[in-house]
Amino acid sequence: MERPLTVLLVDDHAMVRSGFAMVLSVEDDIEVVGEAADGLEAIEQARATRPDVVLMDVQMPRMDGIEATRHLVADDLGKVVIVTTFDRDDYLFDALRAGASGFLLKNAGPEQLLDAVRAAGRGHALLAPEVTRRVIGQMAGGSSAGADGTVGGTEGGTGPDRAEPKELALLTAREREVLVLLGRGLSNGEIAGTLVLGEATVKTHVSNVLAKLHLRDRVQAVIYAYEAGLILPTEE
Repeated sequence: MERPLTVLLVDDHAMVRSGFAMVLSVEDDIEVVGEAADGLEAIEQARATRPDVVLMDVQMPRMDGIEATRHLVADDLGKVVIVTTFDRDDYLFDALRAGASGFLLKNAGPEQLLDAVRAAGRGHALLAPEVTRRVIGQMAGGSSAGADGTVGGTEGGTGPDRAEPKELALLTAREREVLVLLGRGLSNGEIAGTLVLGEATVKTHVSNVLAKLHLRDRVQAVIYAYEAGLILPTEE
């Protein structure tokens, strides 16, 4: 039997942490290994427990979730899932650019919480297309790319008149198609159906795209697609 996924809960409200712990702790394949009330404590706990997944609040005292995410990702201390009320789109975008593997709404049901932890623990990014388009489309459409160097964007913001990033030339025509579909939030199965390919082939293309563009995961691929101008912020 595989070892359970280990989870660190980070939120400045004890009731929120307790609620998440109640849902997660009854699952045989998930183990809550620690809790933290702010970003600084989260880093300390992550170093001590080495969790697979960190459920991270955004607004907290001492150090917020975005800054804490940067530290955790830089030190490879677990996959970060941002947990939010979704009232600040800019916070979410900054968190994704900081290296978060996705986000979850605080009002999500127990099954969504479990799915999010398992997906992140298995290395999958959490990309709900309707939320992805709202956050990344809106923010990338009006921001300068690559502000913190984590995504590999280009200077000058997005738009049809801006030169494409040079590294796009490394992609084959098929890989470029896959990147565009990733940018629209499609899963491997949906990409396979769109391009009439097998899922194993799509998985290989996705891996090649991430490797060639030096992207950490599918979340970064989505951001990259918008910042490179391959997807318009208003595109359906």
